[in-house]
Amino acid sequence: MIKFVSPPKKSLKGFVTIPSDKSLSHRAVIFSSLANGTSVINNFSKGADPLSSLAVCKALGVQAEFKNDDSIEITSSGILQKPFVSLDCGNSGTTMRLMAGILAGQGFKSTLTGDESLSKRPMRRVIEPLSLMGADIQAPNGHAPLTISGKKLCGIDYVSKLASAQVKSCVLLAGLFAQGVTSFTEPYLSRNHTEIMLKYMGADIRTEGCTSIIKPSNLSPVNIDICGDISSAAFFIAAGLIVPGSDIILKHVGLNPTRTGIIDVVKMMGGQLQILDETIKSGEPAGDIRVQYSDLKGCVIEKDLIPRLIDELPVIAVLATQAQGETIVKNAEDLRNKESDRIKAVVGELTKLGANIKETPDGFIVCGKSPLTGGVQVEAFHDHRLAMSLYVAGLICDKSIGINGFEWVDISFPEFERLMNNLC
Repeated sequence: MIKFVSPPKKSLKGFVTIPSDKSLSHRAVIFSSLANGTSVINNFSKGADPLSSLAVCKALGVQAEFKNDDSIEITSSGILQKPFVSLDCGNSGTTMRLMAGILAGQGFKSTLTGDESLSKRPMRRVIEPLSLMGADIQAPNGHAPLTISGKKLCGIDYVSKLASAQVKSCVLLAGLFAQGVTSFTEPYLSRNHTEIMLKYMGADIRTEGCTSIIKPSNLSPVNIDICGDISSAAFFIAAGLIVPGSDIILKHVGLNPTRTGIIDVVKMMGGQLQILDETIKSGEPAGDIRVQYSDLKGCVIEKDLIPRLIDELPVIAVLATQAQGETIVKNAEDLRNKESDRIKAVVGELTKLGANIKETPDGFIVCGKSPLTGGVQVEAFHDHRLAMSLYVAGLICDKSIGINGFEWVDISFPEFERLMNNLC
């Protein structure tokens, strides 16, 4: 599907209630499936990816019932059942990697599959630590499908070269079913939703610096209130900063410090951003974010900041085209292993729009401020975040643009265009 985007006729004004956090929705439904009893998840995401996690859990014998539009009850015995079919993870790397950790320690055989895009993403990063724990995983060339023969696992002390919440979560979840203590150490602290939610549900888990340590644990059923997704809010933050005259407020957004790298970058760039009405929801900090059109300046984004905004880098690239001077992104080579090679894709598509941006092995360099011309068709490459980033770029182009593959937005944010139109 080709989506045409034109510059708005007026500034972006008003309020947006950001849809629920995808990362938290995945974890809420998966972890509740491991608890004996009924858990209630409020504000569950209806994105395709969390729904893939829900479908996989149901195939493992878990009962799920929507009580209203966004509240769901998960009922489980705490013991998963052998599936009768392959477990389809769709496009969701989170589903596949987290479930691999859980299934590795179960008493049955299962197979995790995914769509064409997911089947190209690297899985050795979870297969390696799980194999060290005693897991039996067969995967062609380190990619999906993953055929997992459940085994008794042993705890390990694993030191990762990569700061990855998905890999960390996979190992910690395997540790729930392993004999002894399991620890995971990463070079920088990646998002810690798994640690917070497991602790909220009664797991014996703690964090020391960049090391998370877990012991075999039984999870308790709980009520979980999910805040808005800051990765989804990032597109509105960027739009508010670069569309002249804009002033918007984003409601009930998650403000977990391991996810707020986008806020740090905006402040580094001199953007006008305020945090309002801070609170705590099921262990997670949240609040409202006010964003106003700003004169921005370039900055350097690297090292421990990267894991805290890895998903936001495509729209940060758009933001950087409107910042005076040079914006340099380093240490982001894992962008090449996302739904697309996001470095190559972002550089190529923004160049079509007139941006002064060049690719580097581990990131990109943007020279601004650049007028974006538009008048062309760009490609989403089956990548929801790239599609939304190009939409934001289209809001400041001189001419309309066409985004081929815009339907991939439904993977994470089906409400995106409607909410953006409400501000225009």
